[in-house]
Formats: sequence, structure tokens, C-alpha cells
Amino acid sequence: MSASGLLDRHIAFLEALRSAGLSVSLAEDLDAIAALSALEWGSRETVQAAYAATLVKRQSQRPTFDALFDLYFPRMVGSGAGGTLGTGEGADGDGDGPDAAGQEFSVRDGADALRDFRERLAEALAADDRQALGDLAAEMVARFGAMPGRGPGLSSWSAYTALQRVSPTELVDQLVAGLLAQGRTDEEAERTAGRRIGGFTRMVEDDARRRIAEEKGPQHVANVALRPSIDRLDFLAARRSDLEQMRREIYPLARRLATRLTKEQHAQRRGPLDFRRTVRASISTGGVPLATHHRPKRPHRTELVVLCDVSGSVANFAQFTLLLVFALRDQFQKVRAFTFIDHVHEVTDHFRPGADVADVMADLAASTAHAALWGRTNYGRAITKFAEDHADALGPKSSLLVLGDARSNYSDLALDTLGELVGGIRHAWWLNPEHRRHWDNGDSAASRYGAVVPMVECRNLTQLGEFVHEIL
Repeated sequence: MSASGLLDRHIAFLEALRSAGLSVSLAEDLDAIAALSALEWGSRETVQAAYAATLVKRQSQRPTFDALFDLYFPRMVGSGAGGTLGTGEGADGDGDGPDAAGQEFSVRDGADALRDFRERLAEALAADDRQALGDLAAEMVARFGAMPGRGPGLSSWSAYTALQRVSPTELVDQLVAGLLAQGRTDEEAERTAGRRIGGFTRMVEDDARRRIAEEKGPQHVANVALRPSIDRLDFLAARRSDLEQMRREIYPLARRLATRLTKEQHAQRRGPLDFRRTVRASISTGGVPLATHHRPKRPHRTELVVLCDVSGSVANFAQFTLLLVFALRDQFQKVRAFTFIDHVHEVTDHFRPGADVADVMADLAASTAHAALWGRTNYGRAITKFAEDHADALGPKSSLLVLGDARSNYSDLALDTLGELVGGIRHAWWLNPEHRRHWDNGDSAASRYGAVVPMVECRNLTQLGEFVHEIL
């Protein structure tokens, strides 16, 4: 690659990182160039480490960085060196053919080819040979994931097809048996086998993306095939593995917010100007106010009441918001939390000081049954019940935070009751985890509720952290 081509690739890579949610400044761009200028380019791992050291700020961003690096700086092109994957006739008699990059190789499928490949894969998994597994992932996509002759806009490669054909998960029992023979316990063997199979599956997905990027360009894959970093992943689009990673991010996010708030409070420690004391002190300097005096700043902390919709997928959003609020509970004077579906249930007691995050999440999930009578979301019924049973939770010093998608199954909205609740309090906010373009579609009453309580889009951890910082 020429120097100009390398510079273009570098700039495109940084733009892709920014689009994925990584904040890469011009100074960090220059740091990366300086680091790369001082290194040998013979090792791809060294180049990747240099980029990561200068551009990645948090560990949660590393998977997104690695995926984009693999797209813009792939470890191989086409099928790699050689490009010949087999020589014998397969059971179905498939012939030789080119890959998506135009490289010739023998694509053989069939019982014999599949059996041979799975034997080699089992050996590499048992040895945990990363280099061999990477080569097998590339071969697996080329041999079993090729989909030639597809129409415009469709890719010629499919990781799903390759994984369905080879089914590496069927090798788990064989791998566990080998690990047990090495003296591993049952739990260690199962955990290690699952980790190795999962790692190989990701290699196959990465290689399929690499090949698609050769067809359509890395920017296309970055835009449509890569998931954003965990702090920018939508709550409503998160998978189970994503939820686990989000849980691990909650308390680091709370610590970052607390540190930021402490610095800002120290910077703003002084209260308003005390004009009388400033003038009196200026007498000693001939009437020139060389030093100003300020009144003490009155401490202010919010009394927060949180009302959360815990129905369906919205429950994950509500749980993460509750966890963040209670991780920052020292920043509030008082916090009370209530969950609802069509009935209201207080969950303040679940957030005990020092409680384990997993235990808190389990308690919240178990308490969902207490928030429902009929099991269908009904905002109007829940708001009315809150006004009847818990109106004393709100006062002139209180702020109300409502969490939910404002979808009430076309039932009564109790707008007047909500207006009465927020009329005598300090502040009220409504966080909606849906994208703004979905508001007011179907049974959404976002605009009608937003006219009573200001509604804010809050779809990911980044937006959640920014909002909590603002209300503090």
C-alpha cells in the first residue's frame, strides 16, 4: 500500500471509530501517527497495540475498536496465502471456483470434507492454537460459507451458513472430555470449552465481515454489520451477553460521574458576591477591590422519586437506570423507587448499601410480579394508584423521574392526575428508551405525556450518564 493510500486508510479508520462512538481527538490522532512512526510495521499485532494505546480510553470500547481494526487492517486478503483449501472430490461433486476476491481455490463440501475439517478443528480447539483456529475460521467461511451468484445488494459470504454447516458447538462434549482427562474439574472444563467455542465463533464472524468488506468496502460493513460500543448500544436492542457487560459498566460509570461532579462542585464552591464585605475590604487598598468576598454557597441535593415501567424489554432500561441512580445515591438527599406495570410496588429496600449488583438485579426481576395485577401495561392505572397510595413521597423539595416508553395499550392516561402530582414539586423528567422517531406511533402517548412532564430520549448508557449528570 502506498503512503497516500495508507494515510487515507488511517483517516477512514479514525472516522469509523468516531462514528461508532469512540471520541478520538486531533491530539490522539497525532499521537497515533507518532507512535506508528516509531514502530516497525512487520507485526500486525504491534500496529494494533499502538493504535489501541493511543485511541482507546475505556476497556468497554475495545471490542468495537478490534472489530473495526480487523475491517480496515485485515490480517489477510481473500483466502490468504495459497488459497487452495482442498484437493479431493467432495461427496456432492462441487468443482473448483473463485472466491469473492477472484482468487482460485477448490471449494469442496460433503461428508468427507466436513468430517476432515471438524477433526482438524477439534485438534486446534483442544490445543487452543490461536493461529490454527484463525486459519480454520478463514477456511470454514471460504469452504462452507460461500454463497456465489447472489443478487445485487446481497453478500457472497455468510458466517451463519458456515456455522450451521459445521456446528462447532457439537464439539463441546469432545472438548470437555479432553479437558477432564487433563485434570480439570467439571466446571472448569465446561467453562473453558464454552470460551474456546465462543472465541472460534467470533473468528468465523470476523472473517465473514472481512470478506464482505473486500466486496463492498469497510465503511459499508462498519455502518450495517458492526454493533456500537456497549455504552452506545440501545437498551432495547441488547442481547443477554450485552446486558451482562452493561451491568459491569454501571458502577464504573457511577464512579466517573461522581468524580466529575466532585470536581465541578469544588470549582463552583464559592457562592454569590458579598458586595458589602468586598467594599469594606477594599478600604485598606485605597478603595481598589483587589480581593473579592463571597457568601457561603448553600448546599443543595435533590430528593429523588423514581417511577419505573418494568414491562417487557423496557424492564432492562428501568433496571439499569435504577442501578445508576442508586450507585450515586450519596449525591441525592433521599431516593425512593417504585416499579409498575398496571400496579405500583415500592422497591427502595432492594438497594441496600454494599449489595451485590447481581443480587439487586435478581431482586428487581423477582419483584416484577408485584407490579402487575392483570399483566398489561396501563400507565393511567399505575399513575392513579401512585397518587392514591404514595402521594406523600412527593413534596416541594422532591424531583420525579419517570422511566418508560409511554405505551399504555390505548388505555386511559390519567394526564390530569399526573399534572397534579408534578404541580407541587421541584422538577419532573421522563426518560424514554425508544428512538424519538417511534414516539406517537401505535399506542405511544409520548407527546401527550411530554406536554405534562418534559420527555427525554435515553437509549443507551452514554445518554443515561449525561442525563444523570445534568439533574445533579
